[in-house]
Amino acid sequence: MIEWVSLSNGARPVPQPVATPKIWAATFGGALLLVAVLNTLVGPGRPGIALIALSLLSILLGRCAHFAAAPGTAMLCWLFLNGFSIPPAGTISWAGHRDALWLTCLLAAALMGTVTARLVNARAAYRRVSTKSHCTKTELGESTDRFRPS
Repeated sequence: MIEWVSLSNGARPVPQPVATPKIWAATFGGALLLVAVLNTLVGPGRPGIALIALSLLSILLGRCAHFAAAPGTAMLCWLFLNGFSIPPAGTISWAGHRDALWLTCLLAAALMGTVTARLVNARAAYRRVSTKSHCTKTELGESTDRFRPS
């Protein structure tokens, strides 16, 4: 026997991504705070540590963002990395391969966070929608429940 189950009882919608301007505002504030803390604790001459920390921030913010927010997130993180983690502080410069690599790392981190969030949300939504009671046909044409209550 097939049992009809209402999807409105307990089915939760997939979370909507946060608006891009809010993500960029969080990136601005988070990158500023992160670089300030790292410069205080580690020192301004350690851009590798700052790149790792800003990449983790990009992944975290990418988990709740649209795909369109990733380039802006990467660019804001790069601006703080380039402007305040490399002496002299407060000047932005372009050093060819190094800055292109940093931008690529930050963009990949933001996209990785967004893709991970989409896959996790899609898998969770699929599991919520699938039913727990499946009916199968035997060779005799009878229907039997796979999951029988005990």
